[in-house]
Amino acid sequence: MSMPFYVSPEQVMADKAEFARKGIARGKSIVALEYEGGVLLVAENSTSLSKIGEIYDRIGFAGVGKFSEFDQLRKVGVRFADVRGYQYSREDVRGQALANAYSQAIGEVFTREMKPLEIELIVAEVGDDRYPEHGANALYKVTFDGFISEEHGFCVIGGGFEEVEGVLRSDYREGLALGEALELGRRALDAGGDRGANLSEGALEVCVLERARLGRKFRRLSAEEVKGILEG
Repeated sequence: MSMPFYVSPEQVMADKAEFARKGIARGKSIVALEYEGGVLLVAENSTSLSKIGEIYDRIGFAGVGKFSEFDQLRKVGVRFADVRGYQYSREDVRGQALANAYSQAIGEVFTREMKPLEIELIVAEVGDDRYPEHGANALYKVTFDGFISEEHGFCVIGGGFEEVEGVLRSDYREGLALGEALELGRRALDAGGDRGANLSEGALEVCVLERARLGRKFRRLSAEEVKGILEG
């Protein structure tokens, strides 16, 4: 009788992590930056498939990796936020709770399933001074194994992570104007690619969560708006 094939739990987890990292690395980077008027999300994306979306009034979402997997989680997040807002109140829908829910779901798949999710997520929440203790922006990063971290100032997922983050660590400062933040985000994304020139506005997907905007804070910028801001 032959002995059953054995692989240590540590090796299984290491193999899953390596598999997920390779899938995520094939995706283009996304950055989120706090600026003077709210939160800016910028992705290198020349396709019609959106990597950035709205979850709720003050909450945005960005995903990198396997599109079908992170887009399904985006839809789950919308339902989660709608139910919570209905059960309690709209101001009770917070980015931290959503990020925690994503962390639990992704971590469960990583632990129990053969194939992990090949994704990384950003959950961004813009502050609103109308509500007590809601004045600060919040950025959360959720990785393929369910690990969650709260970021400050900026957040990067996917692609050439180290190069992109290096530019932001060097040049980011608090209180950037929208144009300055957008130019910095574009320059950081460019550093993570294989090009020698700046990305054009047509190759960028740009969304903002605007603190001063009434009602829903999320707004998607057209290529013409992006061009005008960069040239302004």
